[in-house]
Formats: sequence, C-alpha cells, structure tokens
Amino acid sequence: MRDQFKQRSYQLEHIDKGDYTPEEYEGCISELQWVNQWLGDARSLRNTLIREIEKNGLRSFSLLDVGAGSGELLRVAARWARQTGRLIRAVGLELNERSAQATLESSSGLTEISAVRGNAFQLPFCDRQFDYVICSLFTHHFVEPEIVTILQEMSRVATRRIFVIDLHRHPVAYYFYTTIGKVFLHNRLLREDGALSILRGFKTDELFSLAKRAGLENVSVARYFPYRLVLSANAAPEEMVQDGSTITSRTDRAA
Repeated sequence: MRDQFKQRSYQLEHIDKGDYTPEEYEGCISELQWVNQWLGDARSLRNTLIREIEKNGLRSFSLLDVGAGSGELLRVAARWARQTGRLIRAVGLELNERSAQATLESSSGLTEISAVRGNAFQLPFCDRQFDYVICSLFTHHFVEPEIVTILQEMSRVATRRIFVIDLHRHPVAYYFYTTIGKVFLHNRLLREDGALSILRGFKTDELFSLAKRAGLENVSVARYFPYRLVLSANAAPEEMVQDGSTITSRTDRAA
C-alpha cells in the first residue's frame, strides 16, 4: 500500500475532467473555503509570504494568486494588510469564469481585490508586474513539464519572490483524509478529489527539482502543518526576463 506514495499519481481528478454538475461545483467552492481556512493554507501563507513582507518592512505591495479559486488567500492577505495599515493590490487569476466571479462575490468590501481570467501557462501580465506571486493547491493538477512552465511564468511577472503551496504526499495525510476527514466533508468533489490530490502531491525533493528545472534561484522548500509544502524562490533576474530565457514551451491546457 505504501508503494503508491513513492511516485506521483497522474490520475485526473473530477475537477480536471469536468465531470461534475454546476450544483456540485458551487458546493465545492463553498466547502473549499472552509478547508483552506482550517487545513493549513492560510497558516502557510502567514508563515511565508506575510512573514516575508514583515521582514522587508513593506508598507505597500502587490500580489497575484495564480489559480486563485474563490480567492480565499487573497482575502487573508488583504485583511492582514488592512489590520497592519498596509496598502495591497491583489489579483486572482482563474481560467474558470465561475471561480473568477466567486473571488469578487466573496471579497465584497475588499476593493483591493480584483479577478482576471487567464491561462497560467501564459500569464496575461507584463514582466515584473507584481511584487509577489503565489499559488495554492494548484500545481498538483499538472504534469512536471507543465509545472516548470507555470513556475517560470510566475517568476517572470514577479519582482521579489514567488510562493507555491501544495500538498505533501504522505501516507498519514492520505489515511487521515480518507477516514476522519470525510466525516466533515459533504461535497463529492472534495471527498473524492481530495484523496487523489494527496496522491498527486509532492515530496520535498520533487518540488525542489522542479524549481531548479525552471531556472529559479534561492530556492527553498519547507514543510508546514498539516502536510503542506511551500516552495519559495526569488523572481527571475532581470536579464533572464529581458532575453526570454525564463519562458519555454507553451501549452493549450487550461489553468
């Protein structure tokens, strides 16, 4: 049984295949916000990006979330910025129109947040347009060459640093999710896709290797409770952005 954790699974999730109803997707958006809040993504953001901003003493910053879902992490960052007297410009990128709408609907009153539809393989932004670029529970949906391209694009549009939060492929995480976790989850997409997401997740050395393949510098991968990995790296050097060497193959696959 433990052999299934040695390598990533490439079985597609329901959310990738599109075999779900509009009602199921709406329920997934709602329940996923709870999952992100209580199962580590917001905590991982506070321990990485927010700590980085505090360390650098920034009083204003811009932030792009690639594959933002309903924008929960953007709201975490925006509320923290308000509480600490900082200015933030936060943008959520989603290919899915309903998710982009959900970002705006759920961020009512947070005018610092906007949503854009676009493809993660060719971000619709200029070089170095944002201070920081993040993504969360996003890269495990893709195969390795695609992940490399996404990392390169994230680095291209960042000026400071990128942060990638994703799942640690670990037996305990899987067994917890498929037993106790399912007691609290009612949406079919989350119940079934969540377990597969863990099998599609990463080991520390795998994320580190992908970052190196993408040409990223000052790379680190840290583990955070519960079973989250956070890859962080410097934005691409300016000369690499100018000569286009951070951009490799393109693909038509959706973000």
